[in-house]
Amino acid sequence: MKLKPFLKKSEYKSINFKRLKTNHIQVQAYINGVKGVFIIDTGASNSCIDLKLFDYYNVRYEKSIEKASSATDQISNTMISKKNKFMIGKWTKKNIPIVLFDMSFINKTLNEHGIESVSGIIGSDLLKKGKAVIDYSDNKLFLKS
Repeated sequence: MKLKPFLKKSEYKSINFKRLKTNHIQVQAYINGVKGVFIIDTGASNSCIDLKLFDYYNVRYEKSIEKASSATDQISNTMISKKNKFMIGKWTKKNIPIVLFDMSFINKTLNEHGIESVSGIIGSDLLKKGKAVIDYSDNKLFLKS
């Protein structure tokens, strides 16, 4: 059986994504009912939003004892928001924790490549909950209901 029919039969939702010239995967998603642009990062352990957008996404947060790191090592202080509703396409999950940090350096790098700023990152925590399958040849993300 081919991939798409198998996934649809297995109750996966299909979401189109955009491949950026930097080879990042970009999708539209909603946090707490508010739309934004996000990068999918399978190497990120947590889903995140820019700390400056906490009010925009109706996110309540508290200081986190966790220190985050990245390939650039420019993330240090983080906040955590524990109960959020995340929607990507028709796929929805509730009670999702989100890490908040200053994403200025990430957006600066994207902007230098002519790419619009993003609100956040969809990490492996959320991808695992959705049993994600990424179809690079058809620019589709599949998440299980």
